[in-house]
Amino acid sequence: MTSTQPIATTPALFTHAWVITRRNLAHWVKDPWTPIFGLMFSIMLLLIFGFLFGGAIEIPGTGGSDRGDYIDFLLPGMLTMTMMFGVESTTSAMSADARKGITDRFRSMPISSSAVSLGRVGADMINSVVELAVLIVGGLLIGWTIGAGVGSALAAIALLLLLRFALLWVGIFLGLTFHGSAATSAVQVLVWPVGFLSTAVVSAETMPGWLGAIAAWNPISATATAVRDLCGNPTGLTEGPLTEWAIPLAVGWPLLISAVFVALSARSYRRLRT
Repeated sequence: MTSTQPIATTPALFTHAWVITRRNLAHWVKDPWTPIFGLMFSIMLLLIFGFLFGGAIEIPGTGGSDRGDYIDFLLPGMLTMTMMFGVESTTSAMSADARKGITDRFRSMPISSSAVSLGRVGADMINSVVELAVLIVGGLLIGWTIGAGVGSALAAIALLLLLRFALLWVGIFLGLTFHGSAATSAVQVLVWPVGFLSTAVVSAETMPGWLGAIAAWNPISATATAVRDLCGNPTGLTEGPLTEWAIPLAVGWPLLISAVFVALSARSYRRLRT
């Protein structure tokens, strides 16, 4: 199938994308269990690490293992992990639309091809804001303390959403490239190793040297460390690149990922066959 979609002007592009976003949000209103279960999964992980493991994990630079210190360390990392876990639903939705022929219907309409992906991103970003709000409130209820001003906390949230925006394009690319169960498998293979091979739940300084070096350069680690720094929480780091460059890396990594996967997603959309 050859796409005949026009190149839309910027106002038209965002108008078309908003229509697609509303379509995706309407699906969630009718069947809200996917975002609800995704949020419940993140809450479950937070409780498991915070209360089952929290008293046994040492945070470098805090003087030992203390549950309160670990909760302050964990929350920014778990917020960062949540930004990545949502990629699976994006991948599954894009793959399902392509498999059912819905994407082909969009391609036959006089709308910009970019609007379809942007609409998906828009809906998932709205969902991300809701997830963050619920988890932040939940974290405060279990003892998380934010030792910084409102401006720094808002900057931390902005970094989390920037990471989510970038990772959503990875999910869109995988959803357009792999169909059926292969799409879900692909994102799971990506999410779990990348998520836990980071400083999201433990400090890189407690890992073997070579493993800690890999974790320190993980984009997830950069955002988690930057959020901890901005929120006035222990970073769990006393040396290494993240001690000074966490915030620049938390901006640079998502911008790089976005640049790469927006282009790859656009190519996959043009070449899509069902």
